[in-house]
Amino acid sequence: MRLLFVLPLCIVSAIGLSACDKLKNPDVDKEIDGVNVIDATNLNDIMMTVADPNEAVSYFQRSLRLEPDRVDFRRGLAKSLIRAKRSSEAVLVYAELDASGDITDEDRVDYADALIRTNEWKKAEAQLNKVPPTHETFQRYRLEAMIADSNRSWKKADSFYETAAGLTTQPAAVLNNWGYSKLTRGDFSGAEKLFLEAITYDKDLFTAKNNLVLARASQGKYTLPVIRMTQVEKAELMHTMAISAIKQGDLDVGRGLLEEAIDTHPQHFDAAERTLAALEKSIKS
Repeated sequence: MRLLFVLPLCIVSAIGLSACDKLKNPDVDKEIDGVNVIDATNLNDIMMTVADPNEAVSYFQRSLRLEPDRVDFRRGLAKSLIRAKRSSEAVLVYAELDASGDITDEDRVDYADALIRTNEWKKAEAQLNKVPPTHETFQRYRLEAMIADSNRSWKKADSFYETAAGLTTQPAAVLNNWGYSKLTRGDFSGAEKLFLEAITYDKDLFTAKNNLVLARASQGKYTLPVIRMTQVEKAELMHTMAISAIKQGDLDVGRGLLEEAIDTHPQHFDAAERTLAALEKSIKS
């Protein structure tokens, strides 16, 4: 019985030693290193896209402390800072990339995005001017359109918005921005068309719905457009339309819309009630 008990132990020991030998084998180490590199690359991509933005920032900050010369970590940190709405910090990281000479055309576009978010429009324009015309991306033309808008270069803005919309399968947001640009210029009918188009791509984009109502009200159209909306959205859109009507001097229309908005909302609509009270007070005084 002793021999039968000892023999399996010897076999297990031999297998254990064999496994240890394999771990010491340099070829095996190389394979493990290769897997780690692939995993690290995938992890970087995940952190820059779908991970929690602040967790991604912490990850890239830790990585840079360990390997401060890694350009991919610095780039990942900058992108993550933008996602975390920490644009001022992102600007500093992109400035370091620029100074080091490691900045790419895509980086410059992202740098311009961060600069726009910090209201540094001229610096953003300067960065985009350094990007060659051959770098044709949705992000590049979206930012070019916004800068053209800020410069009141309407023809350029329209051209850039149109190009940007054609470079994405989800143009709702850029169409909404383009519509808002038309709205600020006083082209209300042009704005209305763009907001309607934006909603066809994203039926839940409330900003475009609200802007659509503003564009219609600016033309004296005080009826809701035929679009999908919840009961809460319907009440809020009526409130928006009422405020627009009041600003244009159509007080009776505004009062009626406010009363309807209050009745339509499934819960207490405090904002509309305050507006109505203020309107009634101004009329009496």
